[in-house]
Amino acid sequence: MLNLVREVQIPLLAMLLIAGCAAKAGRVISARSVDAGTGPSVLFPLRLRRTAVLAMCASELALGAGLLLTAGGFGGGELASAIRGATALLFGTAVGALHELRTRRPGAGCGCFGDLSETPVTWRTMTRAGLLCAAALSSIGVPPLRMPDSPGQAAGYLVVIAAELAALAALSPELGQIMVRLGHAEPCEVRRVPVARTLAVLRASTPYRRCGPYLVSETPADIWREGCWRFLVFPGVIANHQVDVVFAVFLMGHRVPVRFGVVEADTGITRPEDTPLQLSNHL
Repeated sequence: MLNLVREVQIPLLAMLLIAGCAAKAGRVISARSVDAGTGPSVLFPLRLRRTAVLAMCASELALGAGLLLTAGGFGGGELASAIRGATALLFGTAVGALHELRTRRPGAGCGCFGDLSETPVTWRTMTRAGLLCAAALSSIGVPPLRMPDSPGQAAGYLVVIAAELAALAALSPELGQIMVRLGHAEPCEVRRVPVARTLAVLRASTPYRRCGPYLVSETPADIWREGCWRFLVFPGVIANHQVDVVFAVFLMGHRVPVRFGVVEADTGITRPEDTPLQLSNHL
């Protein structure tokens, strides 16, 4: 029975790693930017988040594929042990990263499965990462996997897989998010959307690139939300005039509309369209 449990860890770990990578990729596609912070990557400076997200996703995909490719006779032995050891190291590092994230950014989600993992990190999330680390360590030295020799052995595999999936579900806040989304469509007025994601969408948009030369800071001076829109104000200079460039980012959908307007910083008067920055997209 112990050997059966150890064998089951390999396909389960591979499935979780590939699913995690796919979910993160889906979040990046939805935000239209690799800069969208996810999980521990928000601990990095903004300029390094792209690298952190790409490294995280590439590691999960490579290890997941490696576990599957070395599960059989191909690439067994030392290569299989190395990949399983690297998987254990990844999950072990995740435990420490999640603890740091909970300490420094208590409101941030783990980002393990993209948008489904926006619930703040708790002991459940860290325990899950620790158990997955132990599962990867237990798989080291497992011989090449084979098809079950009998119906009884196949039933044993199914029982172990079901039990482990149930344990992971109990430790996964993502399950609650899935049930909520299946049960009803959450109105955008009350949907929780991280500011970091809004900033990533904004910086990838055409209006922001168009206004970029006129902005004097990459950090917004003010941010607020009204219903389904989030507004961000950036200080700027146009024709020697101090201005505020106000962006409005819609908070739902895949092709997120972004609008902008320019206001005189001192008078509050909207700049006319004959300024160097043509305002074809007023608020």
